[in-house]
Amino acid sequence: MRILHVVPTYLPARRYGGPIVAVHGLCKALVERGHAVDVFTTNVDGDRTLDVPTGRFAELDGVRVHYFPSTFRRLYVSPRMREAFGALREYDLVHIHAVYLWPGVAAARAARKAGVPYVISPRGMLVPELIRQKSRVVKTLWLQLLERRGFRGAAGIHFTSRLELEEAQRVGLPIPAPFVVPNGIDLEPRPDVPRDERTLVFLGRVNWKKGLDRVIEALPRWPGVRFLIAGNDEEGLSPQLLALAERTGVRDRVEFVGPVYGAAKYELLARATLFVLVSTSENFGNAVLEALSMETPAVLSAGVGLAEEVVAADAGAIGLDAVETLLQDSARRETMGRKGRALVESRFAWTGVAAEMENAYLRATNR
Repeated sequence: MRILHVVPTYLPARRYGGPIVAVHGLCKALVERGHAVDVFTTNVDGDRTLDVPTGRFAELDGVRVHYFPSTFRRLYVSPRMREAFGALREYDLVHIHAVYLWPGVAAARAARKAGVPYVISPRGMLVPELIRQKSRVVKTLWLQLLERRGFRGAAGIHFTSRLELEEAQRVGLPIPAPFVVPNGIDLEPRPDVPRDERTLVFLGRVNWKKGLDRVIEALPRWPGVRFLIAGNDEEGLSPQLLALAERTGVRDRVEFVGPVYGAAKYELLARATLFVLVSTSENFGNAVLEALSMETPAVLSAGVGLAEEVVAADAGAIGLDAVETLLQDSARRETMGRKGRALVESRFAWTGVAAEMENAYLRATNR
């Protein structure tokens, strides 16, 4: 098949966390399965502009990526991308990622005009509680006036977890032919490093919904436990969180280590005693897979899309109350770690995930 992915921003941009990495992982895996995969995106990376060519396709791991300049960065509006949508008939299917942003709305409109089937991945953006907390009026109007028609005309709506699907169903948009295919991961060997004692690690964007404040508030219950926070702080929340740590008497046990990638990321996760992610809402949780692949048990909130599968596999637990028990039982953690690695290998390797998505594409195109 010839497949076009439309996404507001793309690697080498990293400021928007796991979804960008997940989309590229999917595209790369589809290429390995013999499909021709193109990406339309912008050269926006937060407040920066990527140093990438914008007048032609560039190749990244076998994926052809066309970066377009944006004239209104906040919504990723790109007149040149709009012109390029005139060639959509060359593709068998269009896969649109994200909502509330111009590229998705424009791509859906162009695909309908060209008669090309398309699927939409909301990427965790359709959660009623989050909509109410952040720009409620604007987002509601956008969904009803701009996204509704695009969703109604889609050949399928993709969700990364059952929880994400259930949350989206409460928003009130039409959801034709919904299907669940998880994100995947490139399996890396665990580095030969020792475990750090009594060390909790968070990896991801430093964001208001991630529950970092709840972990810091719980630290006084766990004497001697360190909390390492790794990731971009685009919202400037670290001063507030450090002030909270100061007030609760644990400032010397909380450390922001900044973004980490590649070998440094996997070493950080491999050294951790436990990985923690207690988000208010998390449609999937790519960093959970990375932690499990390093045989590190995960303590999650029920709002994390992966939580149900992790607990069912006995690779982690739900709720911060589990931290103290697990810190005291190294044998239990070791068993959980092995089961976590086995879960990732059997369920979330990109080879299998790409095959699932391929089947969804075949259904969407009536093949």
